Amino acid sequence: MPTKSKNLLAVDDEPKILEVVASFMECRGFHVFTAENGRRALEIFETENLALVLLDLMLPDVSGEDVCRAIRKKSRVPVIMLTAKAEEKDLLEGLALGADDYLTKPFSLKELHARAEAVLRRTESDLIPLTVRNSFHGGDLTVDFATNVLRKKGRTVTLTPSELKILSALIKYPGKVFTREELIALALGDEFEGYDRAIDSHIKNIRQKIEDDPRNPAYILTVHGLGYKFGGE
Repeated sequence: MPTKSKNLLAVDDEPKILEVVASFMECRGFHVFTAENGRRALEIFETENLALVLLDLMLPDVSGEDVCRAIRKKSRVPVIMLTAKAEEKDLLEGLALGADDYLTKPFSLKELHARAEAVLRRTESDLIPLTVRNSFHGGDLTVDFATNVLRKKGRTVTLTPSELKILSALIKYPGKVFTREELIALALGDEFEGYDRAIDSHIKNIRQKIEDDPRNPAYILTVHGLGYKFGGE
């Protein structure tokens, strides 16, 4: 069972399935958003900080495959596909689109929960962003996660291991607002025994290294009362 409430998006054109899945997963600590079509699913994806997407492929407007493609262009949020298509080629196609797992209907709710937790454990420990080499603001900042080389205006910038993990987490989920506690868990590990305000010190140091004006940052933005998010484009 999740230690904190995590946002989950369930997408299916059958209201009864959505109702059952939402009720079951909410009882296990998730906050569930639901969508009966692909267009609504993408609206929720754009506005909410999602930890997991349960995605039916057979949707009435935008197909589940196209929804998955749109999500993968912007985020590595884990996706579990739910579908009546049980042939191997369908499974392989779904995984090729970027799905993290695949569950055929009818499925056990207990198995769905177990798969969801397994995917979350696996993906939360992986801080590699959607693309290995990232460039922002016309090349002002470039980050190569294959070599852990960061350049600001062409000059190499050195980050500490903790600073690199924090920046990686923020870049992996662009636009997502991270609380201090989430950044500690993702970037520093559950064994971290310092204060959550230690994140503020790390953020300050990163800003000094990558921002033109650390007091008016373009990359690591403060969301007052909530935490931090990445603002690079």
